[in-house]
Parts: sequence; structure tokens; C-alpha cells
Amino acid sequence: MKIPEDKIRFSLKIQAGENWSHVLKRGTTLQLHDIEGGANISMMLYNFEILSERYNMPDTLKAQHTAYLTKGHCLYSDMGRILASITEDSCGWHDTISGYSTPEIIEKKYGTGTFQELRNKFHRNAYHGFLQELAKYDMGPRDLIPCVNFFSKVTNDLHGNLSYVPNHSKSGSIVHLRSEMNTLIILNTCPHPLDTSPTYNAKKIEATIWTSPLIESDDACRTSCPENERGFINTERYFL
Repeated sequence: MKIPEDKIRFSLKIQAGENWSHVLKRGTTLQLHDIEGGANISMMLYNFEILSERYNMPDTLKAQHTAYLTKGHCLYSDMGRILASITEDSCGWHDTISGYSTPEIIEKKYGTGTFQELRNKFHRNAYHGFLQELAKYDMGPRDLIPCVNFFSKVTNDLHGNLSYVPNHSKSGSIVHLRSEMNTLIILNTCPHPLDTSPTYNAKKIEATIWTSPLIESDDACRTSCPENERGFINTERYFL
């Protein structure tokens, strides 16, 4: 789907390993664009008006009978409301069960990679990135929650072992995240914690915010299952 030029509010590039946050207003959509291929975007979501209400990974998966996220899925809060919906997706699979990278994971896989050694290409990790960005909203370690890893695919076998799928996202992949509430998003572009690359290889991405219409009664995300219908009703009542 091509975004109408007159609907775009702004775009920006987020460099490899960097953080970013934004209050995605109800009635807007965020397009995430994997520019080079192989990107990973770890994201946490909160109700900006009540920051104690936040993304709930188990409820999101249970309600929609799935183990991954793609077009037609919704991202639930721990209050049974829908923070955002995935309305477009050229990638087909986004992980939300593997968590985010930590200093220990990054150092064990890629070495220390300090700023003194590598300058702006030093080895960042998602844990510290999230804490830096959360501090801007007077939040800290107690506010860390499960994340969505956009553009990353992780499968499991019959024994529950998780396997990262390399090169899942191709150059030019996009996903649209429509905000159903005024949703604070915190993201960074550090490598996925299960990334099998032998070298630290974070990728830059592009984010575009555009004005999108509120959903209709026959919206594909709303009608995909009875649980989503109830989730949207809960969300609509919040604004009454």
C-alpha cells in the first residue's frame, strides 16, 4: 500500500542500534521500513495517558490463537484494550516471544565492542536502549515489558526449542501499525537476541507517521476473531 503524500506527517531514519520513542496518536499509523533487509526493531508499547497500562504479550497471543504477529493481528494491553493493529505487512511474521538483547548476550556473541574501539559503530544492546528511552517518561527498570521484534522470525520445534530464521526480512519490507489509542512506543534497532550472525550487524530503518481513518465495523483486524471484536468495544468505551 502506498501512503497518500498529503497524509504523511513526518518521516525519519533511525540509525543502526539507536533508540526512538513517539506518542502514536489515535487516528495515525506508523509505517516501519526495513531499508537494507535483515533489520530487527524491538518495540514496547504503553497507554500514554495511563502508563501503567502496557502491551501484554500473553493475552495478545492467546486471544488470537497465534504464536507470532502479522497483518490482521492486534496488540492488546493488560486492560483488554487494543493499543495498535497491524494493517499491512509484507514480511509475514514478527516475533514477540524471544525478548530483547542484553549487555551479556551482546558481549558473549560479539565481544565488548566499546565506543573507544569502534566509535559510533560500538555494540549497543536493547536493554540499555530501552532504559535510556524510558527515562524520558520518568520510567525505569520496573517498567520493562515483553517486546515485539518486528521483521524477525523465530520458530519452535516439538520440544519447545526456539530457532531464529536468518534473512527473513528482505530489503524494502514494510509493516503498518495503526494506533487505536494514544500509544507511547519505545523502540530500538539492536540485533535480535537469537540472531545467528557471527558479527554485530544492526540495521537502520525508516519510520513514517501518517494520518489514517478510524476503523469501520467491517475492519479486517476487528472481525478476524470474536476476541478482537470485544477488544475494540473495550477500546471504544475508553474514549466515551
